[in-house]
Amino acid sequence: MEMFIKRLQGFYQYRFLMEQLVAKDIKLKYRRSVLGYLWSILNPLMIMTIMVIVFSNMFRSDIANFPVYLIIGQTLFNFMSESTTQAIVSITGNAALLKKTYVPKYVFTVSKVTSSFVNTLFAMGALIIVFIVCRVTPNVYYILIPFILLQEYVFCLGLGLLLAQGSVFFRDIQHIYAAFITAWMYLTPLFYPITLLPEKLRYLVTRLNPMYFYIAEFRQVVLECRVPDMCLMAAGTAVAGGILVIGTWAFLRTQNKFILYI
Repeated sequence: MEMFIKRLQGFYQYRFLMEQLVAKDIKLKYRRSVLGYLWSILNPLMIMTIMVIVFSNMFRSDIANFPVYLIIGQTLFNFMSESTTQAIVSITGNAALLKKTYVPKYVFTVSKVTSSFVNTLFAMGALIIVFIVCRVTPNVYYILIPFILLQEYVFCLGLGLLLAQGSVFFRDIQHIYAAFITAWMYLTPLFYPITLLPEKLRYLVTRLNPMYFYIAEFRQVVLECRVPDMCLMAAGTAVAGGILVIGTWAFLRTQNKFILYI
């Protein structure tokens, strides 16, 4: 317990550095861009439009309000993909700074996941536009959306810490993960109905794919106007908490060796 309190105190002590790192990442993403932060809204809208044109005829009879169905999955999956991909190089990419001065190493990984989360919050503007255009009726269960986003943030943070420490010792992880994330995308019902999958594969996806939990919860709130299934919420929370514990344990256990490998 004492160790946990010390970790929290250290995290609070370096909060200003983390804020600066998050702000730097966001500014760098839109540097020299004419439209700046508007791209957080325009980019998902353009991708969604293209995918709607391509896939709407295939799944029109299976998915009600396909544009809304699609952009929800697209937005949540993009956050996971972007945050974890950036987290992989959060330690190795800051090797020069880590060699010169003492900074808690987890700060760099947490800042990468957090900056991606802020970008996702900007991208929520695209969701709102699609909801309005598609005449989605707001409901009281929207108050659960922050909880769903928090679940995914915690999951991405834990996975990011696990990948960040692993890539210090095995640089091939970032290349393997690029292929893995592509397979993960196709095994997540972003643009197709879950019923399209064979029964055995559907069983695995609905029980072992964390992104299915978060996307399904969000869709149930928005498209079905109801509280998400308790099993989904319990699974999403358990997976997020579990991967955070594992990722934090692995990171803290190996962080003192980072300086020998970066």
